[in-house]
Amino acid sequence: MKSHLVKVSLALSMALGSLAAAAQSSVSTPHKNVTAPAAIPAAHLKAEDRAQVEALKRQVAAIAAQRRTEQANLANFDDLDFNVYSGQKWNELPKSHAPDIVVHMPDGRVTQGLPAHIEELKPMFVFAPDTRIREHPIRIASGEWTAVSGAVEGTFSQPMPIGNGKTIAPTGKAFKLGMVTIGHWNKDGVMDEEWLYWDNQSLLKQIGLAQ
Repeated sequence: MKSHLVKVSLALSMALGSLAAAAQSSVSTPHKNVTAPAAIPAAHLKAEDRAQVEALKRQVAAIAAQRRTEQANLANFDDLDFNVYSGQKWNELPKSHAPDIVVHMPDGRVTQGLPAHIEELKPMFVFAPDTRIREHPIRIASGEWTAVSGAVEGTFSQPMPIGNGKTIAPTGKAFKLGMVTIGHWNKDGVMDEEWLYWDNQSLLKQIGLAQ
C-alpha cells in the first residue's frame, strides 16, 4: 500500500512539475538546474490513478495554453499603444481590434465598429502631433481579459479645432495623462470590446485650458 501511494505521489509530482515549468515559460523567465521528476511507468499505477494523472496533465496543458494566449494578448496590446497608436498607423489596428468592436469612452459615449473608433483617436494628434504612449507599468491578463495602465504624453503645439471653423491657439504646454484600458479578447486574438479611462479635466488643466 505504501509503495502504491509513493508511485501515485511521484506521478502527480511530475504533472505538477510540468505545470510549474509551463507557468515559468509563459513569462519567459530563465531558470537553471531544473531537473524533471523521474518518469513512473503507467503500468505500475492502478487504472483510476492513471485516469487522475491523465486528467491532471490535461489541466496542465490547458493552463499552459491559456498562459500563452494571455501573453500574446498583452504583447499585442503593447504593440497597439507603443507602435500603432503612437505612430498613427490606423491601417494596423485590425491586428488588435475586431471590425465590429464596441468601445466605451471616458465620457460615457460608446462607439460601434472600428472606423468610428479610429475617428475618436485622430483628434488628439491634430493639436498634439507628438502624442505617444511609451510604457505600461501595469499589465494584467486573465483568460480572455486584459487590463493595462499607461500614460498618454504630448504637447499642445497646434491649433485645437472646436467646431464652426474656430480653433484654440496652442499654449505650448506638455501633458502626461494617466490612462487605463480594459479589453475583452475573442477567439481570433483581437478585442471585441474595450473600455478606456482617463481624466479629461486633468488634460485641460495640464494644457492650460482649465483651472
